[in-house]
Amino acid sequence: MPIWMRLDAEGISIVDVRDERAAVYMAHAYSELSGKPGVALVTAGPGVTNAMTGIANAHIARAPVVVISGIAPVPQLHRGALQDIAHTKLVEPITRFARTVFEPDQVPPALDQAFAFAYGDAGGEPGPVFLDFPTDVLRARVSHAVQLLEHLMPKARTEIAVDAETLGRAVKLIQAAKRPLVIGGRGARLAGPELVEFLNTTEVLYLDTGECKGVVPDGHPALVSAMRSAAMGEADLIITIGRKLDFQLGYGSPAVFGHARWIRIADTATELRDNRRGDVEIFATPRVALKALSVACSTHLPACDASWRERLQRGHADRVERLKSGMAKASPGKDGRMHPNRLLHEVQRAIGNDAVIVADGGDFLSFARVGMSCRTYLDPGSFGCIGVGTPFGIGASLALPEQTVAVLTGDGAFGFNAMEIDTAVRHHVPVLIIVANNGAWQIEVHDQSMTHGRVVGTQLRRSDYAGMARSLGAFGERVEDPAQLAGSLQRALAAMRSGQPALLDVQVSEEPMSSDARTGLAWVPDLQALAAWNAAERQWRNKE
Repeated sequence: MPIWMRLDAEGISIVDVRDERAAVYMAHAYSELSGKPGVALVTAGPGVTNAMTGIANAHIARAPVVVISGIAPVPQLHRGALQDIAHTKLVEPITRFARTVFEPDQVPPALDQAFAFAYGDAGGEPGPVFLDFPTDVLRARVSHAVQLLEHLMPKARTEIAVDAETLGRAVKLIQAAKRPLVIGGRGARLAGPELVEFLNTTEVLYLDTGECKGVVPDGHPALVSAMRSAAMGEADLIITIGRKLDFQLGYGSPAVFGHARWIRIADTATELRDNRRGDVEIFATPRVALKALSVACSTHLPACDASWRERLQRGHADRVERLKSGMAKASPGKDGRMHPNRLLHEVQRAIGNDAVIVADGGDFLSFARVGMSCRTYLDPGSFGCIGVGTPFGIGASLALPEQTVAVLTGDGAFGFNAMEIDTAVRHHVPVLIIVANNGAWQIEVHDQSMTHGRVVGTQLRRSDYAGMARSLGAFGERVEDPAQLAGSLQRALAAMRSGQPALLDVQVSEEPMSSDARTGLAWVPDLQALAAWNAAERQWRNKE
């Protein structure tokens, strides 16, 4: 309460939420999209434990979030006071920095240090940090002598340049490559213009990921995401831009990427050296590195295999065209209800290609990830933390108030933080929430060999989420018929222009399955890839 009251007195905006987990989600999205600090202030004890899911998600996503809490007064610690628990021991494994500040004069340097760790300016990867303060410390005064500008003023972000020798080796690899491929990650988000310039200069092909979808426009000729498997398996040079080689990329296994050589570009070691070392590793700010590569490659372009490039471009264009055409004409399921792709088609028509899209859920997220075009994209990420949709949407709308923000969520995922609609209403946050309501959880059941699976469903109620939204003060409509959808979307967008959040509860069929569901859980092929990689490593060791 002392922090809350002082923030209010200073005129600092506070968005009070219904659950601490959602507070961290909102700070996460706000930080990622605004470039400004996202701060979550949570109460002690259960407030911190509630927040831990959000902190863990930010930890995996490498999102700079500052989490602040309080604890009991120092004389009452470890004596059974209310909410007397060591927060820092709980959050240390999932934060970059965790500290209890016991001395008032240590507050300015502790805050300064926390923000530096959050942004990765302390030498590590960015991510969440945690500070808490005993209540008696919060009520004490900080000595004027230690209120130094060096701790209080904003800090310029440090950019890391590329050394000439490393740059030269990278250029030689690019120039020698016949089938070069760039894979974007977190590092591409702040390097959009430089990445596009590099792709234009070199004519290298490009794959986006959930960490950077929208950075390169969908119509760019280098983008071949619909040919992802062929591109990764056939490339002879892989260039990663601030992207970890996690399960989504088969851990970089030769079973996925063959005998490709690697250039890895990142400003943190964890995005540079995980799982596969690069033939060239460029430790630099990604946008600075890409600019330097564009200049260096401009006079000696790579000898790309034109037929390979054109084949993947044609394949990508054909698949995208078939997908878009199929979405518009997607037939209802046997239950007569709307296909999720028909829903997404109508949403795309209504909001255009420049909106911020937050995708959430299980199977519906897979439909949205493939089917939607956008300028900015957020989803639960590799932590698989469904339920982020509504809080992410609120944070995104606060960060980018001039842009349309659309949350595309399944009904199961929506339920985790549905009450945050109340937060959006109270703070006049104009976010659009589309609930694909199929009344079902879908899960994959695998046999013991984990080589194949079958999809089974668990029934949920087709609850009236539009009625819930209206009861909380938001605009809400339930849509049963595809013919009603365009009108409902226009009314929802009109409500948003007046500062009102809007929710459409769209009844979709539970019958259609995304490509992810049809092929089973994503980690099954990754386990096979990992096994193949381990076998290759054993062969290499035996040769040595």
